[in-house]
Amino acid sequence: MSEGLRAQKKHETRKTISDVATRLFIRNGFEDVTIADIAAEARVAKMTVTNHFPRKEDLVFDIRADFAAWPAALIRDSAFHDTRELYFEALGAEHALVGFSGPGFVRMIKESPVLTNALHEMHREREAVLTDLLVRRHPAEDVTPVLAAAHLATVLRILFQEVFDRTLENETAVVDQLWPIAERAFDQLEPAFGGY
Repeated sequence: MSEGLRAQKKHETRKTISDVATRLFIRNGFEDVTIADIAAEARVAKMTVTNHFPRKEDLVFDIRADFAAWPAALIRDSAFHDTRELYFEALGAEHALVGFSGPGFVRMIKESPVLTNALHEMHREREAVLTDLLVRRHPAEDVTPVLAAAHLATVLRILFQEVFDRTLENETAVVDQLWPIAERAFDQLEPAFGGY
């Protein structure tokens, strides 16, 4: 089997496991589904599940690495302006990185302390990545780069939570409702951190 085919097969297996796990978690609750249940439903060995997803919550948050790295990995010039632009692009696309998912998925997370904690941890990881980027770009400054990263990460976290809450309430036109709120949030930060 070629390397390309092997990588494709691995990706397909990972996606199948994640999809099966998410379906079972939404239907039965995160805490009530075992790795053995997932393996049986996905028709793979338990070890295959744990090789792809070392922690059970990783099955839910299979975008964790992308979540933490975004937007820092995509910032080109201005951390503030690029983050703002990236946020509105993701909001318009209803991307999972800014909180979009179905009501069942949101309910599953909110009902599970383990998943709620994992999501908080992911937001902290995102802030740490932003902090690292800004401190490296502004090494001679005091705590201002750390504050800028914290404020940007807080805005992203609060807007993410707004999407979650509105999804859980089955609200329609979430993008239209959230757009002016997000504009106001970024506008409030710009006087202090627009130069970053």
